[in-house]
Amino acid sequence: MRIDMNKNRRVHCRKLEITTYTDEPGAVILEGRLLDECFVTRYMMGGEQRPPGFIHDLVVRMKVSGPALTIAGIDVKMPTVPRSECRQALDCLDPLVGMPITSGFTVRVKELVGGPKGCAHLVSLVLTMAPAAVQGAWSAISRTPLDPALYADLAMDFLTDTCMIWQKGGSLETEYRERIKALPR
Repeated sequence: MRIDMNKNRRVHCRKLEITTYTDEPGAVILEGRLLDECFVTRYMMGGEQRPPGFIHDLVVRMKVSGPALTIAGIDVKMPTVPRSECRQALDCLDPLVGMPITSGFTVRVKELVGGPKGCAHLVSLVLTMAPAAVQGAWSAISRTPLDPALYADLAMDFLTDTCMIWQKGGSLETEYRERIKALPR
């Protein structure tokens, strides 16, 4: 099916931006930002009228450290929210400190801070930041030649079954496992 966007009017845009910064050796800082902007006047359930503009501007900063990519610290800013009560969720992500970003991360995040325990938008942002943490940490680590004894198996553990080209037993996963076996240790 072809969708023609030329005849449609934009009503809402959500932007997610995640940037990784170097920190102390073995750690990175991730900054995630979620921006929701509405381009039309809208009416709330109680009849209240809202003009076009930003609905959410949420920022999460996470320090991630070690080979297990453990969340060492987390900070939330809410410059723009639809209701002042939303800021009650500023500390809702604190239970994530100490959690590694590994298999099962999404389920654990939803259990700890999802639903009425937190903010759906902050949870969405953190879940988007997790794969970026892996990519960003790898970018920071790989600025110098890597010691295969330290990183090869760990890298494969993170990559295996993350998508169809890295599926366990697939051609690329098998090829890289063979290359790793051949590396001097």
